[in-house]
Amino acid sequence: MRKTESFSLTINAIEEATLFVQQCLKDCRFPAREAVKAALVTEEAIGSLISHGNRDGKIRITVRIFLGTVTIDMSAPGSEYNLTEAMSSATLPLEEEDLGYEAQEVIGNILLRTMAEDLKYRHKDGRNLIRITVVRSKKSFLYVTLGALVAAIVVGILLSMYGSSGLNETLNRFIFVPLKTVYLNALRMIVAPVVFFSIVSCISSFPDLSDLGKIGGKVISLYALSACIAVIIGIGVFYLVQPGQPLPGEALTEAVAAAEVNLSVKDLLMGVIPANFLNPFLTDNMIQLIFLAVLCGIATGLIGEYSATLKALFQALNELFLKVAGLIIRFMPLAVFCSVISMITGMGVETMISVAGMFGTFLLGIAIMMIVYILMIIFLGKLDPRPFIRKYTPVMLQVFSVASSNAAIPLNMEACASRLGISPKVFSLGIPLGATVNMSGTCIQQIVFALALAKAFGVPVSGSQLLTLGMTVLVLSAGTPGIPGAGVICLSVLLQQLGVPTEGVGMVMGIGPILGMFLCMVNCLGDVVASTIVARRCGEMNMDVYCK
Repeated sequence: MRKTESFSLTINAIEEATLFVQQCLKDCRFPAREAVKAALVTEEAIGSLISHGNRDGKIRITVRIFLGTVTIDMSAPGSEYNLTEAMSSATLPLEEEDLGYEAQEVIGNILLRTMAEDLKYRHKDGRNLIRITVVRSKKSFLYVTLGALVAAIVVGILLSMYGSSGLNETLNRFIFVPLKTVYLNALRMIVAPVVFFSIVSCISSFPDLSDLGKIGGKVISLYALSACIAVIIGIGVFYLVQPGQPLPGEALTEAVAAAEVNLSVKDLLMGVIPANFLNPFLTDNMIQLIFLAVLCGIATGLIGEYSATLKALFQALNELFLKVAGLIIRFMPLAVFCSVISMITGMGVETMISVAGMFGTFLLGIAIMMIVYILMIIFLGKLDPRPFIRKYTPVMLQVFSVASSNAAIPLNMEACASRLGISPKVFSLGIPLGATVNMSGTCIQQIVFALALAKAFGVPVSGSQLLTLGMTVLVLSAGTPGIPGAGVICLSVLLQQLGVPTEGVGMVMGIGPILGMFLCMVNCLGDVVASTIVARRCGEMNMDVYCK
């Protein structure tokens, strides 16, 4: 939706323009509380435009809603000024002037602080331009990435059908492959610190499981059980379906040459502990890196007075590298576009079919895991699953659209309290903890895609490697960073461990956002199932609410 209106550059325009913005937000059923805040900021911004504008000019206001993001664009002719200073010292208009200067300044400063990141100002061609971002859609990145995927498929097919082999080879060699390689190198760069500090932060939060008490111990035990079951399901569905068609000869030869890795169990055990602390970071040895992270996480909680300081430091470093990873992930749509085009033009339709087979196998594993959760309610919780299915299914669909376990925490906690009758003693611990460590869907995804890509690149996986892969997935799932694209980072870890070229990540990068929605759904289902079972076994469940 897009609505535009112009107003005279006078004091009367403040009320008229604010009413216009309020009506636009009302028409799109915007929440009343947020609409009031947006109107107040609009009022302040318009006042600053009038104060520094040309009296014979006009204010142009555009309210735009695109992919869930709501923005208000304002422009007016005038001299350049500092928006922050103007709004923090602005005089409120008309009937609000009796509030007094100090009260007006306080209100202006509060508005400025609450929306500081959502206000953008620039002066161009004699006009002052202000953009207010009222709502940033949590799905905008998903939409952009899916758009890049669709565009890449269309362009790739057109190039395959109408482009000459010389043109396609040139585009791949000088544009698509270099851009994809740069992005994958950036991911490799950030993998080690992201994995290390994520796991350290997670483990150090629980230095002694006994401190969590009876409820916490049972919740964690259920999460560990579901993770082990998910790994078994992932391995099982892979060998049942056998997805991953071998790649063309050239790529296959390069992969086999780069994958001369076949450790025995003895080599595996001896290689867990590094000879020095920095070597795992320098060599990207993820098994050793995970060992160090777990060791440091446990030790952090056991060193007395310095524990709090170190926890804060590790948490800060975790946030730092997650932010760096987030900045890199922002370029995923471009990487997806280049990766999918190079895949279609360079490898053909067979590769697309192979990726579809991997995705189908993943969905089969997810379906089986959901059935396992229902069986857990029956046999471990001693409950009739029908009320649970009836009441949580609508919430699960909401969670699917949110595509973020952290963002879904309020939805799941509300469902536990009002729909399932679970005590706050249980869900206030189980749901936030599960959003961090319960990643059964992620376990299935990582196993299926790692093994399928190994098969596609012709890399054999021995029994010892399969055992190592399962253990790595269990640890990684507990420390999976809560950022968009985290699955790509974790998958690159597993591919390095198996000796599969990390370029294989590019084959599945395009369907990452879709995978994320299914992962969030099954992970959150596991959180609520575990809370339900523990509440039932600990007598912390209102059965009248559950059965109603």
